[in-house]
Amino acid sequence: MIRPGRDQLAGEVEVDETFVGGVEEGGGRRHVGKKALVAIAAQVDGKGIGRIRMAVVRDSSADSLVPFVKQSVALGRVVITDGLPSYLGLEAAGYVHRQRVIQGSGKKADTLLPRVHRVASLLKRWLLGTHQGRVERRHLPYYLDEFTFRFNRRTSRSRGLLFYRLMEQAVNLGPLPRQALVGGTQRNTPPQVG
Repeated sequence: MIRPGRDQLAGEVEVDETFVGGVEEGGGRRHVGKKALVAIAAQVDGKGIGRIRMAVVRDSSADSLVPFVKQSVALGRVVITDGLPSYLGLEAAGYVHRQRVIQGSGKKADTLLPRVHRVASLLKRWLLGTHQGRVERRHLPYYLDEFTFRFNRRTSRSRGLLFYRLMEQAVNLGPLPRQALVGGTQRNTPPQVG
């Protein structure tokens, strides 16, 4: 559902990450464990949300998060993040980096980074409502692509074009063998970041 070579996000972009998966004890706040860590970039559109990008990342290190930002956000743009040190390399990578440190600010994360937190909440609600919360980790990138496709076209005035765009992308991509579809071993889009 994702067009290869799509435009990167521009303007101001909020970036954060969220866990997808069930309740798991131990390991601390940033421990991945059996859950999947999803990086989210949400374009600022006034008080609303513009386009989004999402990808499964290996962990919350700079080696995973900075490449996600490079893949998702055009160079020279403003990237707004929380105080996670992993994002400190964004300025050296060619971005204007604005940190909104949550710890000690007296404000909630969803107040300082409202767009990415709203997208994370909508994603989790969609996974729970549509897929009954049963999403295998190996298929998660496909679900993220579908959610991103739908979200980025939510305000489209030409609803018929959505099907046309989907068919256009299906024709432009090479064939996928059954094993790639069922097993989730191969994608025709860029691989997951990290």
